[in-house]
Amino acid sequence: MDNTPPITLLWLQAASCGGCTMSALGAEPAPLAEALAQAGIRLLWHPSLSEESGGQARDILERCRSGALSLDLLCVEGAVLRGPSGSGRFQILSGTGRPMAWWVSELAARAAHVVAVGSCAAFGAMPSANPLTEAVGLQYAGDELGGLLGDSWAGRGGVPVVNVAGCAPHPGWLLETLLALAQGLLRPTDLDSLGRPRFWANHLAHHGCARNEYYEFKASAARPSHLGCLMENLGCKATQAPGDCNMRIWNGSSGACTNAGFTCIGCTMPGFEEPGAAFLETPKVAGIPVGLPVDMPKAWFVALSALSKSATPERVRKNSREDRVVIAPRRRQP
Repeated sequence: MDNTPPITLLWLQAASCGGCTMSALGAEPAPLAEALAQAGIRLLWHPSLSEESGGQARDILERCRSGALSLDLLCVEGAVLRGPSGSGRFQILSGTGRPMAWWVSELAARAAHVVAVGSCAAFGAMPSANPLTEAVGLQYAGDELGGLLGDSWAGRGGVPVVNVAGCAPHPGWLLETLLALAQGLLRPTDLDSLGRPRFWANHLAHHGCARNEYYEFKASAARPSHLGCLMENLGCKATQAPGDCNMRIWNGSSGACTNAGFTCIGCTMPGFEEPGAAFLETPKVAGIPVGLPVDMPKAWFVALSALSKSATPERVRKNSREDRVVIAPRRRQP
């Protein structure tokens, strides 16, 4: 009989829309609760999913804070509000009289590992767009180290805050991160420069995109219903945004944003909430997109774009401005 104590997990919702929890509930192939149980992870409390409320919930939190109940994994969903004037009283944890910022700091001091679930918890994101909130991420404020816990913070396990960024993050990113932490397989070197796990952040949302043929020939869509590449006119940031979004199954199918007809808004990156232009608009200077693919010098992009457009097959050019394939690929004789 295995007497190994379960890995404990506590989940708090700070300034959040709840979308990260909704995404996590879409975990596949096993549902969230089943996947955690299979991994030996015991969910102590979640504000939306647990039966405990009121005094029972407060007791769990207090026992974790005091050390009476071992806390291995602390997940925080949503940005932490430090306003007004650093008091944190814009968000009081119901029934406790204490700001959420206080609870997060106290519990993080007890946790072996802390996971920022979503870009709000990681970087501040949506709530930080209004400076009055004084919203920050757990260890970052935008792309600057610091946040609520400070730039040198690390859990008992020696790992800084793990930023499972995204709005909302893929459930696989979260589950695989929790499983890796529970098994001691995630080290500081497994995180990128912004604390995101490299197993998904070393990819780009562009990888595996179903529109890549159109991108190669710079055959661009003019509106969201078109099949063409969304980068040139519709603000798609998939060539810049970390994430293996188009390489994973979403909701039982390949349902990433670009496959669903919408642009990648770069939601795994700090500052995505304030792009400087409409989300469905590509800012340009002299006709050249401001946001070029990562690692791509402007001169090369201009030269390759001109060459690609001059070589675009009529099939690709025509289909890029349609909502369905109107010219099928020509069959070649063997």
